Amino acid sequence: MRVAAYILNGQPGVGRVSADGRQVEPFQLSAAELALGALPIVEAQAAGRALPAVGKAIAIDQVKLTAPIPRPRRNVFCVGKNYFAHAKEFAGSGFDSSAKSGGDIPSAPIIFSKVPESVTGPTDPILFPAEVSTAIDYEAELTVVIGKGGKGIKAADAMKHVWGYTIINDVTARDWQGKHSQWLLGKSFDTFCPMGPWLVSADEVDGQNTDVKCWVNGELRQDANTKDFIFDIPTLIECISAGITLYPGDLIATGTPAGVGIGYKPPKYLVRGDVVRIEIAGIGTIENAFR
Repeated sequence: MRVAAYILNGQPGVGRVSADGRQVEPFQLSAAELALGALPIVEAQAAGRALPAVGKAIAIDQVKLTAPIPRPRRNVFCVGKNYFAHAKEFAGSGFDSSAKSGGDIPSAPIIFSKVPESVTGPTDPILFPAEVSTAIDYEAELTVVIGKGGKGIKAADAMKHVWGYTIINDVTARDWQGKHSQWLLGKSFDTFCPMGPWLVSADEVDGQNTDVKCWVNGELRQDANTKDFIFDIPTLIECISAGITLYPGDLIATGTPAGVGIGYKPPKYLVRGDVVRIEIAGIGTIENAFR
């Protein structure tokens, strides 16, 4: 199942996307629930409740897709340096404080976060904060959507807690990432978390074996498979939930492959007018212009 959040005639909606991606059937939800995007659907399924009734199908090109969870209830969990090739390219960039102590390949997951307010839609512009940063980068990431929550989840049971997946572009101000010991600020500028185009349930996508690709202005920059993770999805869930209770709708961006702008010499930072397109097999695409 694919669940999209959207705007139609100025009003929010949430619906089930058809198999061909051409239509969306609106769920009958309250106004308060609609404001939460796909979250009420994830919560209902996690609790074993029946899904809401759906209305008449609407052509997908008649709606404006928003982020499927427009404002997560808390920060998006993110994973740094989770592909072997990217860990090496980042270690050589001069922006990786862990590499200074010999940590090219991390021995444990590196977890940081992005604030909810950084989330934007799958086709919305990424805003260029020229007065603050001149080193903006892109990062294509498969993102896990938690279904059944829990604490102390063991890796062997972790996939039972995965509702499904979506796409996130972990946009980053590299100069801020280099200047501050923590990554939160450089990762959390407004519009620095494009998400979408919808949520896809885990029965339709193998998150541990799917292709992740990113183009900038039509140039293929990132091309990898999640089989190349340093830490697989069960390990990430076990790590995060060891001391933090996970809840339905929590998001875990699983890291980005090699090919980010900082990996080039000289770096290929985004400039105003660039268009970043990310595609993950089994989910779809998001495409955002840099303005």
